[in-house]
Amino acid sequence: MGPHKNLVVWQKSMELVENIYQLTTRYPKSETYGLVSQMRRCAVSIPSNIAEGYGRGSNADLVHFLYFALGSSNELETQIIISRTLSYIDDSEADKLENMNNEVMKMLNSLIYKRTHSDTSIQS
Repeated sequence: MGPHKNLVVWQKSMELVENIYQLTTRYPKSETYGLVSQMRRCAVSIPSNIAEGYGRGSNADLVHFLYFALGSSNELETQIIISRTLSYIDDSEADKLENMNNEVMKMLNSLIYKRTHSDTSIQS
C-alpha cells in the first residue's frame, strides 16, 4: 500500500467531511454545540482513524483503527437520519450524505475483510 492519502476510502471520507461541514453551516445556532458538533466530530474521525491506523505500521493496528472509523461512520448515519427527521436537511441532501457514507462503510468493511483474511502486511 502507498501512503494513506492514496487510499480511495480515505479520499471518499474526506469528501464526506467537506459535505458535512458545508451542510451543517445552515443548521440552527442552537445546534452549534449539539448535533453540528457531533456530526463534524464523527465525520472527521473517519479519515483520521484511517490515517492513524495506517501510520501505526502493523496490520493489526490498521484493522483496529478501521473499526473505529466504521463506528464513527455508523454514528454519522444516525445523525444524518436525525437531521432529516428534524428537517435540518431536505431529502435530497440526506440521500446524498447517506449514499456517500454508505460507500465509505462498504469500503471500510471490504478493507477490514481483506486485512483480516489475508497474510498481507500493511506495507504490501
